[in-house]
Amino acid sequence: MSDTMTINKQLQDIGRYMMRNDLAWGNAGNISAKTSDDSFLITASGTYLGELHDTDFAACDLKGRTISTTNKPSKEVPMHLAVYQERPEINAVLHASPFYSTLVACSNLEIPSEWFVESMYYLEKVARVPYHHPGSGDLGDAVREKAKDANILLLENHGVLVYDTSVKEARMALQTLEYTCKMLVTAKQASIDLTKLSDERVHDFLHHAGYKPRREWGNV
Repeated sequence: MSDTMTINKQLQDIGRYMMRNDLAWGNAGNISAKTSDDSFLITASGTYLGELHDTDFAACDLKGRTISTTNKPSKEVPMHLAVYQERPEINAVLHASPFYSTLVACSNLEIPSEWFVESMYYLEKVARVPYHHPGSGDLGDAVREKAKDANILLLENHGVLVYDTSVKEARMALQTLEYTCKMLVTAKQASIDLTKLSDERVHDFLHHAGYKPRREWGNV
């Protein structure tokens, strides 16, 4: 199986996973993954993430040109392209609007990462991107400004953008984000004060718990 075919299948699988687990809904959302150092597959315009097939993707290069002639790529290419251009180590980008994460993106709530193991690890850096119209060059530029500062972007009044070194890692970050946002909103509704771990404990976990090496933010 070629690299492109493997990536195609991985994206089909993650699309179904996102839909089954309430990480996407309707026709909202688009996903992509690199097939080489200078090209990536992205869901085609109008596709439904829960029912993706081999032909539901478009190929683009890292200059923003469509290199497949069959499908029109998602209009959100500028966001995906900005991440790939600014972060060479990134191989997968997931854009979605899961309920709780989008609720937080539409508010001024801050997402804590010091609550539990997965939030400490996968919510490395979260940044906000001001609202710009979906698919616009302005949104692509705004994402570009924040791409090196975080691995999770809250797109205000829009949704979220999550990216990582593989489809699997990006999926885990997206699910952890939604789970944490659900905890945040539920705790506030129930007037529960959740206890954060200390900065010392967080630092010790991140650097000595045996997980993969931490990224040096600002130097990626």
